[in-house]
Amino acid sequence: MAQPPTPRDEIRAPQIIYALYLAGIVTANITLLIGVIIAYVYRKEAAPWLQQHYRYLIRTFWIGTLYACIAFLLSIVIVATLLWPLLAVWLGVRCVLGWVDVRKGLTPARPNSWLW
Repeated sequence: MAQPPTPRDEIRAPQIIYALYLAGIVTANITLLIGVIIAYVYRKEAAPWLQQHYRYLIRTFWIGTLYACIAFLLSIVIVATLLWPLLAVWLGVRCVLGWVDVRKGLTPARPNSWLW
């Protein structure tokens, strides 16, 4: 008689998928495709709380694919080359402002803002 999976065994597949997604940053997205296939295969038989992880992983793949397509299309017209440095500045400013607020023991000044 087979033993029921232990909690450690149950979380192995989502952990592997998360690792594959992270590896996709440097492997030209091949591991992202492998990860989403694994997520689709394992999602039905998982515990209810793990099904939420699989749903999250699948949505991450498809939303990321959409964003990549948009960035690719914008790169064709050279708009994206201007957006990347602006995005880096935006991220840097938000991080520095947040870090300063944390050091002061304050909440972010404008937590709902999309800019600063």
